Amino acid sequence: MHQDPLQATLRPAVQEAFQTLFGADIPADRIAFQATRPEFEGDVTINVFPFLKQSGKGPEQTAQAVGEHLQAQVAQVEGFNVIKGFLNLVIADGYWLGFLGRAAMADILAFPDAGRSTMVEYSSPNTNKPLHLGHLRNNFLGHSVSRILEAAGHQVVKVQVINDRGIHICKSMLAWQRFGNGETPESSGLKGDKLVGKYYVAFDKAFKAEVEELVAGGMPKEQAEKQAPILLAAQEMLRQWEAGDPEVVDLWKTMNGWVYEGFNSTYARMGVDFDRLYYESDTYKLGRDEVLKGLEQGVFFRKDDGSVWCDLTGDGLDEKLLLRSDGTAVYMTQDIGTAIQRFREFPDLTGMVYTVGNEQDYHFKVLFLILKKLGYPWAEELFHLSYGMVDLPSGKMKSREGTVVDADDLMDEVVQEARKAGEELSKLDGFSDEEKARLFERIGLAALKYFLLKVDPKKRMLFDPAASIDLQGHTGPFIQYTYARIRSLLRKADEQGARPEVGGKLSLGPGEREVIKLLHHLPTVLQEAADRYDPSSLANHTYELVKAYNTFYQGTPVLKEEDAAVRDMRLALSHAVAEATRKAMWCLGIEVPERM
Repeated sequence: MHQDPLQATLRPAVQEAFQTLFGADIPADRIAFQATRPEFEGDVTINVFPFLKQSGKGPEQTAQAVGEHLQAQVAQVEGFNVIKGFLNLVIADGYWLGFLGRAAMADILAFPDAGRSTMVEYSSPNTNKPLHLGHLRNNFLGHSVSRILEAAGHQVVKVQVINDRGIHICKSMLAWQRFGNGETPESSGLKGDKLVGKYYVAFDKAFKAEVEELVAGGMPKEQAEKQAPILLAAQEMLRQWEAGDPEVVDLWKTMNGWVYEGFNSTYARMGVDFDRLYYESDTYKLGRDEVLKGLEQGVFFRKDDGSVWCDLTGDGLDEKLLLRSDGTAVYMTQDIGTAIQRFREFPDLTGMVYTVGNEQDYHFKVLFLILKKLGYPWAEELFHLSYGMVDLPSGKMKSREGTVVDADDLMDEVVQEARKAGEELSKLDGFSDEEKARLFERIGLAALKYFLLKVDPKKRMLFDPAASIDLQGHTGPFIQYTYARIRSLLRKADEQGARPEVGGKLSLGPGEREVIKLLHHLPTVLQEAADRYDPSSLANHTYELVKAYNTFYQGTPVLKEEDAAVRDMRLALSHAVAEATRKAMWCLGIEVPERM
C-alpha cells in the first residue's frame, strides 16, 4: 500500500502541533491534504476548520499558529500563508529535488506486494456475433484495472465467462443451416465471428418476415412473435442441444470454434488477454446444488409450483427466482455457482471484480446479497465495475439488425485516422513502410483506449474517432508524442555526454516545480485508481503531467543550458517523466513509441 511520503511526514507533525499548541489530540485520518490552488502560493493545503473545537480559536488564528509551528519544526516546510481557514504550505526546493533524484534512479510506480489476490472478469461475450464498441470499453476497462492492480502489488487473475449457450446461439445455428449453403470462414473470406453474426442478422430478418405474414393472415402481433415457425424451430434446437443431440452439438462446436478464432484475433489486436476461461455451457448448472443446500438451510423457499426463490424484500429488493418449476437453473443460479467455484479454485483470492455494463446493476446487487446469505465471507469483497454505454455520433447500436459498431471496424477507423494525421504532419522521414504501419497501429489503438478510459466508467459517453486522434488535444496520441519527444531529447543528451542526475545546490523554477509535484503525486493516484477500480483518474493525471512537461519544455532550455548541473537536473526531470509516463500508459494498456 503506497503512502504519500510528504503526507506521511506532515500528518504526525500536524498532530504534534495541535498537542503542543492547544493540548488537543486530533485523529490522523481526519487530517486532509490537497494541492494548493494555482492562484495561491504554496504546494500543500490543510483545512483547519474541522479542528476549531480542539484549538478553541478562530480559523485564521488556528491556521497561523499551526503554520508557524510547522515552519519551525519541519525541515520540508519553507514557508506558509493563510487564506481564511486554509493553511497553504510552501515545501522547500530541497525536498522536491531529493524526490526527483530518487525518481530519476528508480521506478516511482514500483509498489511492494500488497498481500492481495484479485480476480478480474471482463469481456464475457456471446458467441453469436462479433465483439462491438461496448465490448471495447468493457475489455479496456477490465484489462486496465488488472494492470493497475498488478502495478499496485496485487496478484491478479484475469478471467472471462463465454456465453456459448442459449436461444441466441441457436438462432445463428438455425439460420446457417437454412441459408448458409455450407459457407465457412475459409470459403467466404470472413472472420469466423463475423460469419456467425451474419446469420444472427439473417435469423432476425426471416423472423420478422414470418411475423408480418402471420399478422397479415389475421393473427395478433404479440401472438405471431411467439408462434413464428423459425422461432419455434430455434427453441426446439435448444432443447435438442440440452438433450445432447449429436448433430446439433457438433454444429454448435463447429460454429463456436469459428467464433473463438475470430475473437482471439480481435483480442490480440486489442492487446488484452486472460488467464482462465469459463464457458457458460459448463457453468450453467453449477449453482443448482448450492441453491438446494440453501433451501435445506432455510435461506431460500419453494413456491407451490416447485420453483425456488430468495426473499430479499427485507433488504429493500424483491423476490428472486433461482430454480424454475422444472428444476432448471437461471442466470443468477449460474453466477452463484461460478463465484463459489472460483473461490474454490483460487483459495487465496481476496477479491473479485466483475466488469459488466450498468444495465446489470440490480443483478449484481442481488448476487452479492445472496452469496452473503449463503454464509460466504468473501462475498463482502465482490465488486461490480459498472460502466455506462458508449455512443457514436451516428447513434445507438442494435445487434439483431446488423447496425452494431463492430470492434474490428472501429479499430480500422482509428488506425486510418492516425495514418491520415501522421501523413499530414510529414514527420516520418526515415520510417520504412512497415515501421509506419506499426506506428499508426499503436497511435490508433492508443487514441481509442485512452478516449474510452479517461472518462469515469459510471458515465455514459460519446466516442468521437476523429477527436480521439488529435495530437494537440486531451488524447492518448498527445501523451505518446510527449514521450517520444523526451526520448529524442535523451538520445541527443547521451550523444553529447550529458547525464540525467541531480546534484549541487539548485533552485527550481515554477515550471520544473509543477512537473515534479505532479510526478510526486502519481503513485498516490495509482493507489487510488487501484482502490476504486477506476483507470480514469490515472489517465487524466498522466495527461496533466505530460501537459505540464510540455509547458516546461517549450519555455525552458534543456540541452542549451550552460550550467551543467541545471542541465543535468532538467534531463533527470525529463527521464523521470518519460519512465513514469511509460509505466502509467502500460497500466492503461497503451504502448508508447520511441519515435513519432
